[in-house]
Formats: sequence, structure tokens, C-alpha cells
Amino acid sequence: MSLSLSSASLPVFDKFLSNLRHLLTKAQADVLARGYDEQALVQFRLAPDMLPFKTQIFIACDAPKLCAARISGLEAPVFENTENTLEELIARVDKTMAWLKTVPPAALDGQDDKEVTFPSGKTTTRTMRGEDYLKNWALPNMFFHITTAYAILRHNGVAIGKTEFLLGAGS
Repeated sequence: MSLSLSSASLPVFDKFLSNLRHLLTKAQADVLARGYDEQALVQFRLAPDMLPFKTQIFIACDAPKLCAARISGLEAPVFENTENTLEELIARVDKTMAWLKTVPPAALDGQDDKEVTFPSGKTTTRTMRGEDYLKNWALPNMFFHITTAYAILRHNGVAIGKTEFLLGAGS
């Protein structure tokens, strides 16, 4: 039996965005406990040519939101990328998760062969089948940016571990 696009996407998006939300709440608690400016995290980059932490969160939210929209044909909400605090980043994750809960599974299922064209850089696009887009672009993209956000928090001393990345608040 093959996996449906909705079962391979919506629960995974929800789980890992929820885990990301948990990591962000742990970051908030760390800021309070150690008494430093949260901008040290929000603006942090692991390397000079990497995107800052806040942008990792933007993309971690946009990858699943845009995937669901592009495959289903639904209109995704537009977020202006103005979030600049941990509280605002948590709200961004919450808005993304709330919208994803409105996506009917039937809008994704059966769209495995639908051609999806999407930006793959500042000036280029790619076209993939819906199933390939989900498996080989959207999911890895979400995981990459959540992992990078995790690494930034870890690097800065936030007390999180692999089980929190994988299990979130249930760890």
C-alpha cells in the first residue's frame, strides 16, 4: 500500500513545527534564566554567510506551508517576515500550524503527479512532481532549517537535546 501525500506531509509538518515551537519556548526560558538580550539568539548566524536564526524559523514555517499550498492549489497565507522576537517567532509557528490544520487531506491526496514549479534560488525555479517535491524538497528543507535553528540554540547554550528535536515537549 502506498502512502498518501496528506499522511506523508500534514502529520510530519505538524509534529516538527510543534517541536520547533518547543525549542523556541526553551530559548525564551533560557533568555529569562540567564538574563541576556534575546536578540543574541534572534540575529545569530553560525557562519557569516548563513541566514540568521529568525530567518531559519521563517523558512522552517514556509517550507511546509508553501508545499501544502502548491500541491493542493490552495492559497497560502502571506507572512511578511517582520517577526523579530522569540514571542513573535512562536506566533509565526502557531499561525503556520493553524493554517496547515485547515488543509483538507483530500486536496493533497491524488496529486502525486501534479507538476509543481517553485523558486529554488533568487533567480531560478524548479519543477517536480508533487510526490517528489514533498519528499525531496519540502520535507528536507523544513528539517534543514529546524536543525539549523536547533544548532544555533545549542551553540548558544540553550539546554536542549536530540530528544527534544525529535519529541518536542513530549521528551
